[in-house]
Amino acid sequence: MPTLFRFLFICATIVGMVYAAMWSFVVFVEPRERDVTVRIPSERINPVEQ
Repeated sequence: MPTLFRFLFICATIVGMVYAAMWSFVVFVEPRERDVTVRIPSERINPVEQ
């Protein structure tokens, strides 16, 4: 039975480290705002009728 507890402890530790990494990204990383320009070809706006 000790190997089961060791396995669960290792899994819980890995999950805790992943959770801590996600939490630190949320707290310490600030997204940069920037303008986004998307070019649309004129063929898509004004299709050529045949």
